[in-house]
Formats: sequence, structure tokens, C-alpha cells
Amino acid sequence: MTRQTSLAKLRVPLGGQEIELQQIDFDAGGMALLRTRIREGKRFTIFDIDPQTARDWGQALLDWAREQPTS
Repeated sequence: MTRQTSLAKLRVPLGGQEIELQQIDFDAGGMALLRTRIREGKRFTIFDIDPQTARDWGQALLDWAREQPTS
């Protein structure tokens, strides 16, 4: 059995995709995972990542966003 805790829900303004981030905890213990669910119409893309990958991905997103002009 696993526990899923919703962390954030976002909607992409230009494409309308829905993004949900969830923490996945396993009853047997071990490392928690970050589940990313992207909904595009009726199609879902779901993947689980470990904490180090989440840090690296998050940093890459922040680096990119900082380089973009603000409106």
C-alpha cells in the first residue's frame, strides 16, 4: 500500500495542461518519491522521481526561469 499526498496543482496557461505533484510514501518504508502527473486532454503522463533527480530538475527549471525576461 502507498500513500499519496498532493503537493501542488498547476495549469499551464498556453497549453492548458494540468500538472499535479504528489509525494508517494510506501508503507514498507524506504525513499519517498515525487510523482509528476501531467494531463493533456484525456491523456496522462505520470512519472516518479527520486529526491536527487527532483533537486537537479528543480534547479534546472529555476536557472532557466531566472534567465528569462520579466514582464
